[in-house]
Amino acid sequence: MSYTKTTTTTTRPNFLASEVGLITKSVNIPDTGVTADSDGLKIVKAGTVWPANDATAKGILLEDVDVTNGAHAGSLIIAGRVFGNRLHTAPDGLAITPLEANGLYIDTEEETTRSID
Repeated sequence: MSYTKTTTTTTRPNFLASEVGLITKSVNIPDTGVTADSDGLKIVKAGTVWPANDATAKGILLEDVDVTNGAHAGSLIIAGRVFGNRLHTAPDGLAITPLEANGLYIDTEEETTRSID
C-alpha cells in the first residue's frame, strides 16, 4: 500500500539586487508568534524584515526558516541591496531607516531586461 501527499508551495522571484557587498550573519529565529500553516508547519519566509517590520529592524531573512520544532538558526542579510517589491513583506517606512543605517539598501525600481541585437 502506498501513501501520497500533495504539498502546495509558492514561488517568489529572487529579491537580491546584487551579490556585491552582501553581508549576512547567523541569528536565532524563535518559534513564538509564528502561525502554523495548513500542514502544521511553522515557516518564517525569506524576505521577511527581522525581528519586526518597524524601527527595531536589523535585517532581512535570506532563506525560509522552519521553526516547527522550536527555534532554529537563520541567515540574516544586514548589508547589501535588495528589491523591495520582491520581498515577502514590504518594508515599513519605520524599518527602512535602521536597515539603511546598517548598509542594507532597498531598491524600489528594477532595471528592465534589454535584449542585445
